[in-house]
Amino acid sequence: MNLPFLSVENAQAFILVLLRVSAIVTTIPVFSERSVPTQVKAGLSIILAVILFPVVVSRFPAVSTMPLLPLIFGMIGEVMIGIIIGFGARLVFAGIQMAGNIIGFQMGFAIVNIIDPMTSAQVSIIAELKYLIAMLIFLSINAHHFFFMAITQSYDWIAPFGFSFSGSLMQYIFELSRDLFVIALKIGAPLMAVMLFTNVGLGVVARTVPQMNIFIVGFPLQISIGLIFLGLTAPLFSRIVQDLMNSFEYKIMTLLRLMS
Repeated sequence: MNLPFLSVENAQAFILVLLRVSAIVTTIPVFSERSVPTQVKAGLSIILAVILFPVVVSRFPAVSTMPLLPLIFGMIGEVMIGIIIGFGARLVFAGIQMAGNIIGFQMGFAIVNIIDPMTSAQVSIIAELKYLIAMLIFLSINAHHFFFMAITQSYDWIAPFGFSFSGSLMQYIFELSRDLFVIALKIGAPLMAVMLFTNVGLGVVARTVPQMNIFIVGFPLQISIGLIFLGLTAPLFSRIVQDLMNSFEYKIMTLLRLMS
């Protein structure tokens, strides 16, 4: 297939577009998973770059005549745009996983860990359950469309070689990192309160009925109550996650504005 806009003169500009597109595709949720084959990520990046290139090629300067050092810094800037956008989204999922770790610890699942396929680290089984449900919600409400739109809109906000790492951008990234703990507390608070009252009740029983082996009774009771309330609070969890993911569009636009 002959694509006339992919000439030898435009090859370097196409590579710059591919760098920005691939950096976003390989860092956004779901597509950044290790379970997604590298060939799929590469193929999707190339397809999106080919579709986008004719629209943005006129905005590129004469790349072939640029000195080597500014060209290298420009390429690094294109990659940083995608990494920062993907990092902002990953923080939301990290907060959800942290909430699952807290809930699992309170339920007595501190040593019930599995391998997270994304990071190859051990995480609580409840954290992985919350993470998988959040990914399904992410896809069901088409939140991934925000990131595909961000690929196109990034050229409206940030011209080629126009990436700027400012103090305002760093401050906003810190705010997103702070929200990680807020998200974890918001999701885990109901289960934390229930398990706190359960532990208080078990403590009262242990003092009033010392003949009872509280360890044998307490562990199954904590797990049972935790699983019951995990199911009861599922609609609340779903609503919180949907609100968080609907805010992706605002966060992406803010990041693009601060990087311009």
